[in-house]
Amino acid sequence: MAPEKEEGFVVRDRRGSGGSEKPAASSPAPASPKGTPPPPESAQGSGMPVTFASFVISLGSSSLMLMGEQLDPQQPAMPVNLPQAKEIIDLLSVLEDKTKGNLTTEEQAVLRDMLYALRMKYVSLTSKP
Repeated sequence: MAPEKEEGFVVRDRRGSGGSEKPAASSPAPASPKGTPPPPESAQGSGMPVTFASFVISLGSSSLMLMGEQLDPQQPAMPVNLPQAKEIIDLLSVLEDKTKGNLTTEEQAVLRDMLYALRMKYVSLTSKP
């Protein structure tokens, strides 16, 4: 019995087309190594690159909103969800442990200060009777 020849595969993202497009048989599109679609137009044109500090601030802001902070007075307040806020705090703690020794002084300060603020806010909310 002859061994079967292994063939590659092609990944096609049909989410935007509703799945009605027919695949091109002559030249398959190479699969993206990450398999992620490009960011939305609003993120592409913002001119603000995603940095480690902005990522930490984004997660911290989400946690603060889940603890009842209203960061934008024009937006309605989110309902308090302490378990989910704690999950983000724990995620940032893991990030702190895993990046130890690999961050710049500024990045370390942003992460440390954000964790301190979030932990204090969480403790103050959970210690109330």
